[in-house]
Amino acid sequence: MISAFPRLFSWHNFTSGQDHIFNLIWLLTISCSLILVGLGLRDPWPADEPRFALIAKEMVDSGQWFFPMRGGELYPDKPPIFMWCIALFYALLGSVKMAFLIPSAIAGIVTVLLTYNIGRRLWSEQIGWYAGLLLLATLQFTLQAKTAQIDALVCCFITMGCYGLLRFLLLHGSWFWYFLAWFFMGLGIVTKGVGFLPLLMLIPFTALRFSQQTYILGTIRGWSWHWLLGPVVMLGAIALWFLPMLYWVDVQHNPLFDAYRDNILFKQTVTRYADSWHHLKPFWYYLTNVIPVFWLPLCLFIPSLITPWVRAIKGGDWRIALILGWVVLLLIFFSISPGKRGVYILPALPMLAIITAPYLPQIMRSKILNGLVYSVVLLLSLALFTFGFAGLFDATFTSELSIKYGIEPWFFLLTMGIVGLLVCAVLLIVRKYRLSLSCSWLLFIPVLWVGYSTWGYTLLNDVKTPKNVFAEMESFVPKGRSLALVNFSEQFILFSPYSVTHFGYHTPTELQMQAAWRWQKSHPNGLILLDAQTPTDCFDMAQGYPVGLAHRVNWLLLDSSARQAACPEPSIRVTEYHTAALGTH
Repeated sequence: MISAFPRLFSWHNFTSGQDHIFNLIWLLTISCSLILVGLGLRDPWPADEPRFALIAKEMVDSGQWFFPMRGGELYPDKPPIFMWCIALFYALLGSVKMAFLIPSAIAGIVTVLLTYNIGRRLWSEQIGWYAGLLLLATLQFTLQAKTAQIDALVCCFITMGCYGLLRFLLLHGSWFWYFLAWFFMGLGIVTKGVGFLPLLMLIPFTALRFSQQTYILGTIRGWSWHWLLGPVVMLGAIALWFLPMLYWVDVQHNPLFDAYRDNILFKQTVTRYADSWHHLKPFWYYLTNVIPVFWLPLCLFIPSLITPWVRAIKGGDWRIALILGWVVLLLIFFSISPGKRGVYILPALPMLAIITAPYLPQIMRSKILNGLVYSVVLLLSLALFTFGFAGLFDATFTSELSIKYGIEPWFFLLTMGIVGLLVCAVLLIVRKYRLSLSCSWLLFIPVLWVGYSTWGYTLLNDVKTPKNVFAEMESFVPKGRSLALVNFSEQFILFSPYSVTHFGYHTPTELQMQAAWRWQKSHPNGLILLDAQTPTDCFDMAQGYPVGLAHRVNWLLLDSSARQAACPEPSIRVTEYHTAALGTH
């Protein structure tokens, strides 16, 4: 696939040294074109983006940056590193819509450049180029680089840790690279806990050191007391956030801050890994549900790479042994935990691209593999075309989807399907120019990303936000009225043009309803926004005003006329949290 890419640009060559800057600029241009397209065209979407955008906005607006707050309530699930990044760009640009995607985008671009750079240093300029493009061509990587979740940033930090270790261990780099790797591991830990994963690379390295195998590319560092300083550097990076956090928690003398500390240090790390309470999946989940789809097209190459990898390892190629061993250990590490999400294994992709790139020209000579990549593009294009065509003619299953999700993307799907089919047809026609059939992926997927990031964003934005609910409310509710939220998601605070009261994000719904009844008793002009299906004895739901569908839920507005005469007392004290109208822009 990528081996055919230079033929699309015949003026490009890979002369080592002379063209390094040119290759770097060209790869940077491609990365920016794919990852940055659509920036500013959409708002934060569930599940995680509105939460991080809301926290970042509150940091800037309140001036309280150290402890993440969600609608005035402490957010104890993650350290604030990623939210700080969004807040920084929000402070600079003054727009959440522009700022919230930038940290992930920058992290993705940096990861591509790191992959290219270590590939060219371990092998050649051409191999580095292939590795960078392979990473960009992989679905999960580009999707996460275009999503405001923590995973792209932690992937960047983990890749930086691997980069530093590889330069130190295999390229006889200076101790600077060793210590830099440990520093970024520390940053990764205070970003999402798993930043230590590059350490797994020392397991295959130690095994190789004690084996009788010789490193074919030179000598390997021996023992030195400097090795012991690595953990010190990592702890120093962690301490940049950890020690001030402990100090501020201590001086607050507030049990909520004590709970924040304990949740961050224990529940969201050890407990979340060893005894997960959600996203429970079987051991083989990544092998059967994630890799075959989200790692396209890289996953298609793996069967053909097994023999070259084994031959390289037997031949003393520590580059393959070290990196492949790390990828396998990472997959085992996440597979052991009962809680699994597809994005957890994202950090494996840059390293997998690096050890795939050296064998790409060789394996892509296979007609079967070329046909397989081509078939995937053809089937995807046919699926898009079929769904789009059926939707235009109101097929039963498409009508059900349209009602369920509140969107009619049929022209978009039809157009993308037609483009994909045209790419497949053109490649069959021009095969005499020796363009590989697998080039269909390189030609079609960028078009799909651009279409999704422009046209697709426009189609999805209204149904991925509660803007329509608030627009309906504004047609008959003055902005001066107070609003209480029950059983809500963060986007309802982020987009609300009204001042908001809520009763704790994780408070049981029944207790929220009881607290809302008491809040409205003291705020007779206050309104309550909630899911129309919420069970309650405190309100007459038939007296509510329907205000629209958002996130597949029908929302209802209750004024004081809907209050029942009595409502049970909450069994525990429920805290009220207040925030001013945000109405993100």
